[in-house]
Parts: sequence; C-alpha cells; structure tokens
Amino acid sequence: MWFLVGLVTGLGIWFWRWTRFNARLKLLVQRQRNDSGSSDLDLMAQLSRTIAEQGRQVHTLERALDSHQFLLQNAPIGYLLVNEENQLLWCNLQAGQLLGISQSSDDLEQRPRLLLQLVRSYELDNLIEETRQLHQPCQRDWTLYRVSPNPLNPKNEPAYPLRGYGVPLDKGQVGVFLENRQEAVTLLQQRDRWTSDVAHELKTPLTSIRLVAETLKPRVDAALQGWLDRLLNETIRLSNLVEDLLNLSRLEGQNFQGLNLKPVDLAQLITAAWQSLEPLARVKHLSLTYDGPTTLLMTVDESLMYRVLINLLDNAIKHSPSRASVFVRLSMVESAVPEEAAVCLEVIDSGLGFQAKDLPHIFDRFYRADPARKRETSRSARGSSSSEVSASGGLGGDGSGLGLSIVQQIVEAHQGTIAAENHPDLGGGWLKIILPGSLLLAQDTMAGHSPL
Repeated sequence: MWFLVGLVTGLGIWFWRWTRFNARLKLLVQRQRNDSGSSDLDLMAQLSRTIAEQGRQVHTLERALDSHQFLLQNAPIGYLLVNEENQLLWCNLQAGQLLGISQSSDDLEQRPRLLLQLVRSYELDNLIEETRQLHQPCQRDWTLYRVSPNPLNPKNEPAYPLRGYGVPLDKGQVGVFLENRQEAVTLLQQRDRWTSDVAHELKTPLTSIRLVAETLKPRVDAALQGWLDRLLNETIRLSNLVEDLLNLSRLEGQNFQGLNLKPVDLAQLITAAWQSLEPLARVKHLSLTYDGPTTLLMTVDESLMYRVLINLLDNAIKHSPSRASVFVRLSMVESAVPEEAAVCLEVIDSGLGFQAKDLPHIFDRFYRADPARKRETSRSARGSSSSEVSASGGLGGDGSGLGLSIVQQIVEAHQGTIAAENHPDLGGGWLKIILPGSLLLAQDTMAGHSPL
C-alpha cells in the first residue's frame, strides 16, 4: 500500500513538472513566433530554429570576446584587471613586462593572487583604491622600482616612470592601463639640456654685440642713432630670454642647487618689488592696492621670491589699463590641522582677463595667447589685455614668454602651488600662490588696504 502511495505521489509530481515544462516551452515558442511573424512551422521546428539562432548569437559573442582579448593581449600599453579584493585576475604581455609578472594569464584566471604579492608598488595599489572609492577614472604618475625576487642574489632591476589610468568596472573590479613614460621623460631631459647648452653658447656673443653697439652709439651720426637703439633693444631682449632659459635650467632637475632659505618679511618684499617697478607704473598712472598684514616673516629664498614678485607685478602692469590699480592680497589660509595652514599671495590686474582657451597653457614655456600681436619695444600708456600671458624677466625689454614658467618653478621649489584664473568681481587676471604654512615664522594680524 505504501508503495502504491509513493508511486502515485511520484507520478503526480512528474506530471506537474511535465505540465509546467510544456507551458514554459509553449510560451517560449509563442514569443519566438511573435518575433519572427511566422506560424507555419510546428512546435519542434520552431524550437529547433530558436536553439540554432541562440547558438549563432553565442558564437558571435565568443568571437567578439576573443577579438577584444586579442587586442588587449597585444596592445602597446599594459592592461591589468583586479577584483574587489585587489586580486590580479588578468594582465596582458606589456603589463607583465612592465611590472615583472612571470605568471601567465591562464594561471591567474585559475588561481588569482593578491596584486601586492606580485608587484611591490604601493602607488599602483593606491590608484586602484582611489578609482574604486571615487567610482570614476583616475590617473597617477610614479616611478616604479622593481624589487629583485631573490634577495640572496639581487639583480639590478630597471626603474622607469609609469602613468596609470584606473577605470572602475562592475562588482568592484578595476581595470588599469599602464603607460611607460621613459621615452617622454628622456625627450624632456634632452630638450632641457639642449636649451641650457644653447643659452650658455648665446650668452657671450650677445654680451659682445651689446658692448660693441654701446661703444659705437656716441660715434655715429644722429641719423643712424635709431638703428643702434633698435639693435640695443633687440640685444637686450635676447639677453633677457637667454637669462630666463638659464634660470629655468638652474631650477630644474640635477642642476638645481637648492634654496637659500632665510627669514624674509614677505610684506616688505612686496613693497620693494613694487618700488622697483614704479617707474613703469608711473607711465600708465597705476597704483598698488595692498591688502594684508604689515609684517609676515617666512623662511624662503629671498632672491627667488623677489623674482616671483617682479614677474607677477610686471605682468599685471603690462595688462592693466591706464589710471587703474594693481591689487595684491596677502592672507592666511586657516585649517583645522595646524600643520596644514598656508599663506596665500594673490596678484590681480585690471585688464580684460584670460581667455578660457588659454588658461590650461598659462604656465607653458613660450606660450602666447595672441601670436599675431607684434612685440612693442617700449611700454605704452594704452592698457593691454592680460590674455597675453608672457611676463618679462625684469625691467625694460619685452616678455620672453618664460616669466610665468619661472614663477611656477620657483613656487614649486618652495613646495607651493600657483593657479591662474579670472577674478569674479574685477574681471582681470588673477594669479594665486599658496605657500605651505611650514615656511611661516611669525605673522602680524594688522592688515591694511591702501595704495603704496
């Protein structure tokens, strides 16, 4: 009796499952019939055609996947894929060579390993974490120092600069593209070395030409004085350009001898720089409006910081219209953490401001927003637009296009930052320098706002 009860129960369950399967199969066929618009074929024929169509789609997707994987495998840049636990799932040949990964892609797919176990690069690990947390593409540059796998027999592994691009993917996975920047860095070093060598070679003949022109000036007819003046002005302009190139070379790379740090009153240094440029400002009837403490002691390189102020103030004078003001603001940037406090130096002119297309290139060498504009050999009383971003290297002569590049290099040597934009209220060019609070010695809370 129990056997019959079990048999009847089993047959009932089988019949119920079979009925349900037929119902789902009919629904699938009905959908396929509606999609194809044909009802002439019987149930099995339509099912066979559906299975064949699905097989063709799967085959097409497999071929596309193989093609994409082949492209990634043979790409000229590295690519690696990590899961949500930072385990390396796959990497192409280029990434394996850059990072020194000896395991094949098949081994990684079968047995994923923690990325830090394979590659001792915490910068790469931080890039992956930043990409995963922000859920947006991120970029980072660093120098990779490969560690020898055998500490008993160390080898001189190559070190080269890398640039990584992190891309967030589904389920916490992150894809990273790796670019070897060694060739670009080498080209930049060769360019800087060539520029420095040329500048050194030009310095002596330009000085000789200037001395000869100054010697001949009192000995020639008055009708020829204009030609000699033009020769002297162009020689001075080229000498300023050479000096700017040499200054950039001294501030970069291995040629940089370090900063000569000493206590300097930054507020008084601003006054001294303006007094040096006051003859140029008087021609255009410009005044300086200063807002900040009367005394602010900082540990900086006095000569280099004076050069920064000269370049910024001279740039503001050039790009301000007649009978206007040049604004300089010196202030403290407070922070909840005392070690993160900073000093902010702002220089604002009264010109037309920077054009939007020029802002990303303000600090590029030799960049001029308006190349068609002719250089003028003298300062005119007519105001000029601050979109021409070249700053002169000092008093007299035209801009070499290197002034703001030198300013950026000096500020970065002091561990600071500089940014350029248009002032929202005044509309003129707005250059903002942030110096770290670690350079600050003392400050006077008394602030003024009056022309100097």
